[in-house]
Amino acid sequence: MAGNAPLELEKFLPYQLSVLSNTVSQAIAREYADRFQLSITQWRVVAVLGRYDGLSAREVAERTAMDKVAVSRAVAELMKDGRVRRATADHDKRQSVLSLTAKGKKVHAEVAPLALEHERRLLAHLDADEQRWLGQIIDKLLKAERALA
Repeated sequence: MAGNAPLELEKFLPYQLSVLSNTVSQAIAREYADRFQLSITQWRVVAVLGRYDGLSAREVAERTAMDKVAVSRAVAELMKDGRVRRATADHDKRQSVLSLTAKGKKVHAEVAPLALEHERRLLAHLDADEQRWLGQIIDKLLKAERALA
């Protein structure tokens, strides 16, 4: 029976996606961790705020699908390092929003091209059709998973 079949972890899609994501993230992190003293979580916060200024920590966690506690720790470290600032939201004085400082924007401007170049080198292993299909498959699976949640 299929229900009693052993789980072959290395063939299990969620595991394969996790391994791929972690492997790529760690490879990119090696390029900026020593130079900029950024963890993967911190870089993701910087990357999101570099694109979407003025998000709350909760919104950063939602956009990155990262744990709220991990995001809060990363934000605290980035604030301590002077890369992120917290302010009161204009539309709701009870809510705080985050933005990159000049120091944070400088880090983003230097790290983003490194990450994009790494992506370019990785995707160069796929032809144009495979790249297009990969994007479509990822989008389709993400929509399906969100519909199941």
